[in-house]
Amino acid sequence: MDPMSAVKYAELGAFLRSRRERIRPADVGLPAGPRRRVPGLRREEVAQLAGASVDYYNELERGAGSQPSEQMIAALARALRLSADERDYLYRLADRPVPVQGGPASHVHPGMLDLLGRMTSTPAQVITDLHVTLVQNPLAVALLGDQSGYRGPRASFVHRWFTEPEARLLYPEADHGAQSRAFVADLRAAAARRDAKDAEVGSMIRTLLGVSPEFAALWADHEVAFRRDDRKRLLHPVIGLIEVNCLNLFSEDGRQRLLWFTPAVGTDSAGLLELLSVVGTQEVSAATRTAGSSPRRQG
Repeated sequence: MDPMSAVKYAELGAFLRSRRERIRPADVGLPAGPRRRVPGLRREEVAQLAGASVDYYNELERGAGSQPSEQMIAALARALRLSADERDYLYRLADRPVPVQGGPASHVHPGMLDLLGRMTSTPAQVITDLHVTLVQNPLAVALLGDQSGYRGPRASFVHRWFTEPEARLLYPEADHGAQSRAFVADLRAAAARRDAKDAEVGSMIRTLLGVSPEFAALWADHEVAFRRDDRKRLLHPVIGLIEVNCLNLFSEDGRQRLLWFTPAVGTDSAGLLELLSVVGTQEVSAATRTAGSSPRRQG
C-alpha cells in the first residue's frame, strides 16, 4: 500500500467509525439492549447489517483491511444510512469508482431504507425504475429469491424477463402475456421520465428490440403506464401459488420505488405469507437446486 493509499484507508476507518457512532439501534430496526456504553451501533451490528464478517469490518475501521469491493461499499453505505454525498465520499476513500445511478450499487435514500426496515411482517424491496433490485428484506428473499448477485444488463428483471425463459418461472404461464405488456408499458413510462439521452435506458431498449420479437411487438404498441399497484399470482417453489397485491411507493425523482406485497382479499394468501416466514430461504434454495433451475426472480 503506497503512502497516499495508507492515508486514505486510515481516513476510511475513521469515517466509518464516525458514521457508526451517530446511529441509534432503533434507527435501523435493532433493539437497544442492555449494557450499551455508547448510543451508536456496535461494530458487530454494522457487520451484520452489511453482510460482512465482524473481523473484516473491525479491520476496516482500523484502516488495516483489504480494499473493500464496490458491493461491500454499497452495503456499508446502506447499513450506515449514508447520504448520497457521504456514499460517494466512501467510494473515493476506498479508491473505487463511484457507480452510476441505476445499477445494483445505486444509493438508496435513507428514508426509504428506514421504511423497508420497518416492514418486518411483509415481503418488501427497493428497486429502480428499470427493475434493478437494490435491497430486499428477508421475506422478499424468501418469496422472490436473492437478487443481489446480478450485474450488468442482467441486473434488470425486465431484461431477464425478455431474454431468459427461467425468469418467468415466478408467474403462472397464463399470466405471462399480461406481465409482458405491463413491463413494457412501465419501461416506456420510465424512459420518458428520464433524459432523452440517458444511456442506460437507451441501451436496454435497443438490446431488447434486437433480441426479443415479443418485446419489439409490444414496444410498437406505444402503451405507457407506471406499475403503481398490481394484483399478482406468484409461484413459490415450496408453498405454491400465492395471490398478492403489489404496492409501490415512488421516490421523488421516480428513479426508485419501494415494493411491498400484501395478501389479496378473498384468498388464502394471508396464511401462505405467514407460512413463508416459517419456510424461510433455506427451503427455497433447496427446492430450486432440486429442480435444477435458477433462484426465483423478482417480479
